Amino acid sequence: MSKTAQTFPLLKYALIGDAIASGGTGLLMAAGAGFLGDMLGLSVSLLTYAGLFLLPYAAAVAFVGTRKAINRRAVWPIVILNLLWVVDSFVLLASLEPAPTIFGVVFVAFQAVVVLAFAVAQAVGLRQQKNSAEFMTA
Repeated sequence: MSKTAQTFPLLKYALIGDAIASGGTGLLMAAGAGFLGDMLGLSVSLLTYAGLFLLPYAAAVAFVGTRKAINRRAVWPIVILNLLWVVDSFVLLASLEPAPTIFGVVFVAFQAVVVLAFAVAQAVGLRQQKNSAEFMTA
């Protein structure tokens, strides 16, 4: 039996969900930075650059997640980048002076928790894939 992305739906769904959420958030932040900056109490340049980072990231994650066979070595950098995003989000909240508005704190914290959920789901999906491969070879 060949191993396909259909064999490990958690990994596939976690990658595709990450790509959709990252792409949507990236578009929102890049295109709406001027509007969001005042509402969130975050700098327009921070929002713009973070949004522009997310767009190619989302495309890369979508590419990895839509392959028939998902390459484990391509997923680990995604998990690591997601975990770095989470840490950076909370470091950002702790270091900003003046502090962002309550909406800004909620926005940054909420997206960090969602990104953490994607990272965990991706890591669990990779573990399922590895365990299944070991089971099949035993």
